[in-house]
Amino acid sequence: MRFQSFPCSVCVAVLLASCGSGSGGSTNPSFNFSLTSSIVLAPQDGTPASTNASISGVSSATLSVAGLPNGVTTEFTQPGSSGQGVVTLTASPEAPAGTYSVEVIASSGGTIVSQPLTLVVAVAVVVGSSTDTTLGINGKLNEFMSTSFGPSQWDATYFQDHAASEPAQYTFLAPQHTRIQVLSGGGSPWVANAGAASDWNFTILDETVQPVLGTTDHSPEFQIAGTPSFFKLPSPLSANDPNLQLFVSYAQNLVRYYNTGGFTWGGTLFKSPSNNHITWWGIHNEFNISGLTPPDYVVLYNAVVPAMLAVDPTIKISALELADFDYETGDPRNNLPTFVAPASQGGVNAQVNVASTHFYSSCDQTDSDTYVFSTIPSFVSDVQYFRQEFATRPDLGDVAVWVTENNVNADYDSGNGYSACNPSQKFVTDQRGTSAFFAAWRPYVFSQLGKAGNQGLYQWDYPADAQFGEVDYNTSNKYLSYWVDYSLGQFFPVTATTAPDILELTTTETATVETLATENPDGSYIVMVSNHAVQSPTDDNGPGAPRTIEIDVSALGSYTTLTKTTLQNGTDTVNGPQPVALSPAPKLSVTLSGYGTQFLHLVP
Repeated sequence: MRFQSFPCSVCVAVLLASCGSGSGGSTNPSFNFSLTSSIVLAPQDGTPASTNASISGVSSATLSVAGLPNGVTTEFTQPGSSGQGVVTLTASPEAPAGTYSVEVIASSGGTIVSQPLTLVVAVAVVVGSSTDTTLGINGKLNEFMSTSFGPSQWDATYFQDHAASEPAQYTFLAPQHTRIQVLSGGGSPWVANAGAASDWNFTILDETVQPVLGTTDHSPEFQIAGTPSFFKLPSPLSANDPNLQLFVSYAQNLVRYYNTGGFTWGGTLFKSPSNNHITWWGIHNEFNISGLTPPDYVVLYNAVVPAMLAVDPTIKISALELADFDYETGDPRNNLPTFVAPASQGGVNAQVNVASTHFYSSCDQTDSDTYVFSTIPSFVSDVQYFRQEFATRPDLGDVAVWVTENNVNADYDSGNGYSACNPSQKFVTDQRGTSAFFAAWRPYVFSQLGKAGNQGLYQWDYPADAQFGEVDYNTSNKYLSYWVDYSLGQFFPVTATTAPDILELTTTETATVETLATENPDGSYIVMVSNHAVQSPTDDNGPGAPRTIEIDVSALGSYTTLTKTTLQNGTDTVNGPQPVALSPAPKLSVTLSGYGTQFLHLVP
């Protein structure tokens, strides 16, 4: 309890009461005042929140509240002679969600006594029972989770170096169509063009490809990222360019090696030891920042894809693989129109199964948390643009969109300790790729992109450092990011024939909280709540601000079991988050103390 007295210069009435000089002063310089609760929770939907006030030692008092945020109104039952009153607070949707310290004031005569009260303005969510057919793919959350490898001479031996833990951890993650990006130079198996058997060496590549082919879904995407190191594609590129013909031959031999019994070179048969074929193939990586123009890429694609299909007509093709974090070169509006133009006008004329792009929120570790979160709406608009552009051609209308690289920060050490994106500043590993920040950021991305119709979301990459990895390359220890991606894949299962339905949902705030509700094929329901509220505008890998979310699930009917699974700071990265059983109820409450995500699993 705190006693507050105004200074004697404020007014005569307060002077007489508080300073005790002259007749008419209060005979009760203090009195007892208490609240039955020190915390009240007021949802933004206008549901009143109350606490009782008890006053003794004075015949009457008047209650008021100070320090309320905008959008919160008060109503009082004044104590009167009974000494019992009620303080009621009501929050509107205009009241910013958050936790506030306010003061409940009781005044009698000239004496004021106050009590602290914590006001929690909660986000109010109502989950409906119907599918929202305006979201996803006709109401389906048809978005699978996946991961990536970039085998090269410096990191290809990950599986061999960690045989005690791998590929078991990778298999448990259960990524679909894992992307293997075959880089120029160290990762490419074609090292020379002298007609000798020594021109080809699959050792480095297969140290990654064979374990991936042998585990999880046995169906990776092999991304031919660029040319072997001994030649490059010029710009402008013509269909009869000799280097393009070399690239065509390279792509064909890769398909032969993995799918059709191999190829002979320099008198030696080169053939994959696996019986599993590679169905998915990506054509070139980030051409838009690799010296090629949109017309160059169309020429490349139209030459390479039919040649690969001539080797194996069952394969499927991922096109574009755009670098998309830079507005000038990465914006798909500068690249897609040429690709999707009518074939008679210079557009693509070869098979396209998937259009792929890459999303990174930053290329500068000094960018604030606020900025990094603010980039996600642009991801959504780009996916929507992809779908819009491909829909302009009837033969491309069913092309899926995949985000085949995704992470917080695209920057890396250029080799001299300095940033590749910002050469004048030292490179610093961005911890937000694996911290609690990621536990808010990736689910937010997943939900927003899935609602926009994206159908594949890939981590870059699986074994790496604290900026990029799901597991540590050196130790194979799991990062929090591993469990974030695992949880998204498990709670929102997607197969070739089934996917969750996205349920209708209303929420009073989207600025700091992302919500997603689905009905899974097994009849259970998932409600995901992700808190990306920033504590301070200048935070860089900050803790996040607390949020409470009140969720009305009464429209889903009765259910028998309820569990919550939480990803946040302190989550066990060895064993992963453990589900906690809760009592089923028509209204549920989620509180996250900072950045993080909670999954509610309701089983009828």
